[in-house]
Amino acid sequence: MVETLLQLEGERGGPGQSDSDALHGGTYYRLSGRGNPVVLIHGVGADLTMWDAQVAALGTRYAVVRYDMLGHGGTAKPPGERSLADFVRQLLILLDHLKWQRATFVGFSMGGMVAQAFAVRHPERVERLAILNAVYDRSPAASAAVVERAKQVARDGPAANVEVALKRWFTPAYAAAHPEVLAAVRQRMETNDLQGYLNAYRVFATGDRELVEAIRAIACPTLVATGALDPNSTPEMARRMAEIIPNAKLEIWPGLAHMTPVEGAKVVNLSLLRFLAAARATLHPHGRPMAAPR
Repeated sequence: MVETLLQLEGERGGPGQSDSDALHGGTYYRLSGRGNPVVLIHGVGADLTMWDAQVAALGTRYAVVRYDMLGHGGTAKPPGERSLADFVRQLLILLDHLKWQRATFVGFSMGGMVAQAFAVRHPERVERLAILNAVYDRSPAASAAVVERAKQVARDGPAANVEVALKRWFTPAYAAAHPEVLAAVRQRMETNDLQGYLNAYRVFATGDRELVEAIRAIACPTLVATGALDPNSTPEMARRMAEIIPNAKLEIWPGLAHMTPVEGAKVVNLSLLRFLAAARATLHPHGRPMAAPR
């Protein structure tokens, strides 16, 4: 059981800390700001630092927690295969530790997959949901391609497909103008723990199948967004996802590829601030939801 495995890693810190790093039940997390709770969930192979630009924008108005998913960064790397349910359980343990009964969840790529699964399994804990650059119902060819990439990682290590990935994730113009950013992402990918990364990548390769119909049950206000140039988490996938989730809003960001929170930080931040502001507008001055008009 993931909870038991994580507890073996120990804990430090506490739910009241702000602008601090902590470890609870094996999950490494960073808490910033004060206000209504927001949870940021990174993509496969990345870590919590990918959200630096979003925390800078959101942390002045909200309590923001970001964490390393199982097998990533400073979080525990339990032995054995992982499932999407394991990543949902990790998130639930963290939320309970923070004593956050409800929060807004922002998930990127595989993090978007985890956020969707969490919203399906624990709808009472989800105030709002933002799904960024996430896949939906991959075609057989797309599924085969991502499974093949997982095999390459198993055979050749985390660095196996980094250069190809960087070409998918960033536009050529951004890559040429910001080599230091690509170098940092490359280093993060190449230094991933092999087994932890591989276990997560296998979930990423197949987890979308669990959500194709399940996300019809997501009832909270939802933002579905991706880059117009994202070749894998495509605009068409985002459109289909937004159509099937009852209370979803769709945004396609022009000129951006996959790594939108980094390359398109200003656009992404503006979208998230608008989305979160709509939630604040429906709250009582003391933070309680206002009664719906009759």
